[in-house]
Amino acid sequence: MSFLRERATDALTTEIMRRRHLRRILDIEEQLYPKPWTHRTFVTELSEMRTGSRYYLVAYVGDVLVGYGGMWFSGDDAHITNIAVDPACQGRGVATEMMIDLSILAHDRGCTAMTLEVRHTNVAAQSLYRRFGFVPAGIRKRYYENKDDAIIMWAHGVDTSEFMERVRLIEARRP
Repeated sequence: MSFLRERATDALTTEIMRRRHLRRILDIEEQLYPKPWTHRTFVTELSEMRTGSRYYLVAYVGDVLVGYGGMWFSGDDAHITNIAVDPACQGRGVATEMMIDLSILAHDRGCTAMTLEVRHTNVAAQSLYRRFGFVPAGIRKRYYENKDDAIIMWAHGVDTSEFMERVRLIEARRP
């Protein structure tokens, strides 16, 4: 018997990532990345969630898993490892919803800063991250597939009320 959810057909929801999600996650990985993470990589990351050093979530539209994201914690910093959305569902606020959840979690854990890398050609993702207060701080040359550069972005003051005001405004303006 399959896992049943009671969701509106078009409702956007998130939940903690579990092993049962991996088949669909790997489908999305294969669509998005020339060198996708492996099943083993995700299993390892999920096992690290027990230690509190990692957090991964999935996003659903209705009963369809359409995205996933994750974060590592190191001292007072949170590092966004991935935000990925099925190409058929991009532009519908899925990545924004996951960023809201991850940002709130980083704030609640007392993180003072968040960081991530984004492909230099991914202007849409860069725009999303800027809305959350991320600013470019450097370049990792040939970071992706030993070919494309990554822009390193940081958001500071994650532990402040101003950061949460920004997140709450984004949350209030979502469709």
